[in-house]
Amino acid sequence: MTSPWLRSLSLAVGTMLCMSVLSAQGQTSPPGAPRAPGQNPDGMHIYIRAGLKSHLAGQHDYPQFLADWSKVLTAHGAVVDGSLHAPTAAELEHTDVIVMYKGDAGYMTDTEKAALEAFVKRGGGIVSLHDVLCGPDPAYFATLVGGAKKHGEVNYTLDADIPYTIVDKSNPIMQGMTDLTIKDEAFYNMTWARDPAPHILATAIIPGTPSAGAHKGEVAPQIWTYEHTLPGGEPARAFVWMQGHIYANFANPQLQDMLLRGIAWAGKKPINELVDYKAPPPPARKPQ
Repeated sequence: MTSPWLRSLSLAVGTMLCMSVLSAQGQTSPPGAPRAPGQNPDGMHIYIRAGLKSHLAGQHDYPQFLADWSKVLTAHGAVVDGSLHAPTAAELEHTDVIVMYKGDAGYMTDTEKAALEAFVKRGGGIVSLHDVLCGPDPAYFATLVGGAKKHGEVNYTLDADIPYTIVDKSNPIMQGMTDLTIKDEAFYNMTWARDPAPHILATAIIPGTPSAGAHKGEVAPQIWTYEHTLPGGEPARAFVWMQGHIYANFANPQLQDMLLRGIAWAGKKPINELVDYKAPPPPARKPQ
């Protein structure tokens, strides 16, 4: 459910997104056109890579995430673009972070892979949510985000209680996070990057769902950061949260602040840049 403060921003941010889409298509807004109210012109540039809705109601709602989090991130001082397709090199030219919430994003054409690799090589950040890291070649995708899982393998729990254990409580991304339990989906049987390895922030005990089988009771990483450098590139960062199967969990205050900090971290910005942003007051009206 969208909160009232998000609904109040819909018109203004909708205007901003329309202008952004026109820009991505090579069109520009008229000279002197007003900026959407509340938009921070100096904010970090974020591209939301979403996809078509899948699964049951309330699950994997990628288009709703694009709509809702365009508003959330704009309200927190970011400049937001996004789409339901893989971003082109031109769309990524001025992007600091790609926030990806799209099933099986490991499936990419050669052109899509080249655009993503070029973005990472120049130091661009990736935020991977839920099943983004699923695809045909988990070893390759793990080089981008630290870990991945193979499509077609049984490596998920389906709906279940996911009990987090915060294993790095001193990490600034996790400030304010407690060992909470959410109903969602956890992944196991992952392919991990080794050199360097990801830095684990939180784990969960795999619950005994029918799909978990003998993996019941395993402790599996669910939240992590990854700092790496692709050959010939600059140092880059990725932040991964493997939940998001249940869309309502994006509204959990602890998780929302964690995501905002993870996005800022991946973009090499001050860790609380998005969390602490306060929009300036509107200019005073001149007397008539």
